[in-house]
Order: sequence, then structure tokens, then C-alpha cells
Amino acid sequence: MKYQPSRFLRTRPVRRLAASLSAALVLGALLPPAAAMEVGGVRFDDAARLGGKELPLNGTGLRQVFVLKGYAAGLYLPERARNATLALVTPGPKRLQIRPLREVESASFVKALNTGLRENHSELQLRQLSDRVSQLERTMAQIGPAHRGDIINFDFTPDGGTAITLNGIPRGQAIHGEDFYQAVLRIFLGEHPVDRNLKRGLLGG
Repeated sequence: MKYQPSRFLRTRPVRRLAASLSAALVLGALLPPAAAMEVGGVRFDDAARLGGKELPLNGTGLRQVFVLKGYAAGLYLPERARNATLALVTPGPKRLQIRPLREVESASFVKALNTGLRENHSELQLRQLSDRVSQLERTMAQIGPAHRGDIINFDFTPDGGTAITLNGIPRGQAIHGEDFYQAVLRIFLGEHPVDRNLKRGLLGG
């Protein structure tokens, strides 16, 4: 007996729906999986695992002075944020990844961090952060010069504070306080960021 589709399946809306579903399935099969993002010749994973959670890559960007590219950076957040305020206050683990594109002396990096802190915080805030900023300076001095190919992570977890790793190896002691990590992020995402194009990139712009 020759198969005859039911009257329901022969109706025009259902045929259109079936065609749309078929096209979506075919397209889904053809699309590649989410790929890592490349910027400045280095690749950032599309997600990072931290504090028991998977953090999607929020955005990437380049720190550039005139024609010199200093480093690429990637920001991982629990949920994607397209404005700085949301990125700062979103609860949960976060990762700021720095990828040097040339050799960077730790003293130069610390100087840039301190400049960014001063330009985005009041005197009262800086006094409240001073001991922890000194701890950060000691950690960066311990790391020494950073080279192209290195991966520096500034990781925050609610229970552990801010941890810094170089190529997966922890350096220094964790720095307590979510306010400190927010202060670090303001260097890149604040009202006076170290690089406005970098800020735009980290926010997915």
C-alpha cells in the first residue's frame, strides 16, 4: 500500500514548520563548534573553568601604545556583560588573562597598574587598598620579566580572593577582598581605562 501523509501533515503551516526544522538541523550539523578567539597573534579559549564554574569569554583586546603592541587581554565572567558596571558587580568567579606580546619588565607592569589604580580611585579608596596593592607589587616582582607566550591569570573566587598564576603556576599569596579584584578590573574597565580600545574589546565591543 502506498504511504499517504495525513491531512495534518499536508497542511501548509505544518509543511513550512517541518521545512524550517529540517533546515535548522542541517545548518546545526554544518556549523563548527565554538572556536577560540585570536587577537594579536595569540589565542584565547572560548571558556575557562574556575571555582567549579565554566566562564565564557566575555571579550578580548590589545593594549597598544602608538604602534607598539604591549599585551593582549581576555576577560572571563560567569555571564556575559556589555557594560563595565555589570562586569564589575556580577557575582562569582572571574578571570582576567594577560598575554604579553613582547618582553615586559615587572617594574613597568607594576607602574602601569599603579597609574591605573590612581586614575580610577579616590584617595580614600587607595588608602584602603594600599596594603593589598603592596602585596600585588611583591607578587609581580616575584614573577619577574614576562615574555611573549607567557600566560598571566588574575583569578578571583569568592572564597579564595585574587590569585595570580604564571603559566599555570601560582605566584605569591592570594589577596583577599572582592573590592580588590574590582579595583584591578577598573584599571581596564574604569572611567579612565589604561586603553579605551582595550576596554571596548573586553566588553565584547
